[in-house]
Amino acid sequence: MSADGQRAPDAPGAVDLERPSTARIYDWYLGGKSNYAVDRDFGERADKQFPLIKPLAMSNRQWLGRVVRAALDAGITQFLDLGSGVPTVGNVHEIVRRHAPDTTDARVVYVDYEPVAVAHSEHILDQQDAIGWAGIVREDLREPEEIFEHETTLRLLDLSKPVCVLMVSVLHFVGGADDVPGIIARYRGQLAPGSWLAISHITTDDAPAEGAAQISALAESYRNTQNPAWLRGKAEFSSWFDGFDLVDPGVVHLTDWRPETPEVLFPVLQRAAVRPFYWAGVGEVPRS
Repeated sequence: MSADGQRAPDAPGAVDLERPSTARIYDWYLGGKSNYAVDRDFGERADKQFPLIKPLAMSNRQWLGRVVRAALDAGITQFLDLGSGVPTVGNVHEIVRRHAPDTTDARVVYVDYEPVAVAHSEHILDQQDAIGWAGIVREDLREPEEIFEHETTLRLLDLSKPVCVLMVSVLHFVGGADDVPGIIARYRGQLAPGSWLAISHITTDDAPAEGAAQISALAESYRNTQNPAWLRGKAEFSSWFDGFDLVDPGVVHLTDWRPETPEVLFPVLQRAAVRPFYWAGVGEVPRS
């Protein structure tokens, strides 16, 4: 059963149910239904280990909504959501429909490598009659060339026009031997001037000692999942926007990036408490 008592979805054949999945754990944090016992067990332990984890996930989801709305207001109608995870409240295409219902040229491409995320994304897009302008690509975000060459991407995105690339709460699962600046540069090389890159990333900068210890221990526990985690500081995070022009207000804590009152999707939950644990920023591909 899921967190709200409803039955979890049947798992596609290729889904690993031996180890918890970051995407499905995140779905559990947000109260979604696309998770399994192994994910809920991990999530419940994480919630005890770091009691702010659910408010933090909700705060991150709120930020996604603010970025999408800001991009639409700036005239960007194409979105590439990397590591989009399993469908839950506040998907990009839902935000687009709600905020800009008359936008006929809106396009959304979701990207995730996990079979359950892809299967449920296809299902929800079909249910919501969005297949004509939104799609899902099963690929790893570390392979931008494969993503841009995928038939769904080619069908939906016009790379001669600006695209908003979303790396929301995913790059802390890219590390070790992976070259994060190199990966970002490969995306930047494909994007038209005026495109946006939005990144949020977990941190312990400015965090109180107890919270920093809790989240560091939680990051260590993720090493036993399908998606090991890394913590980074502001200097490293900020360096990822080299070659971009920062969009106002620059690199700030998640809750400080164009905050709204009231928040659209979730109530404001412990904003001051969650503030130190995330960096966020949006960069624009220079127009000249």
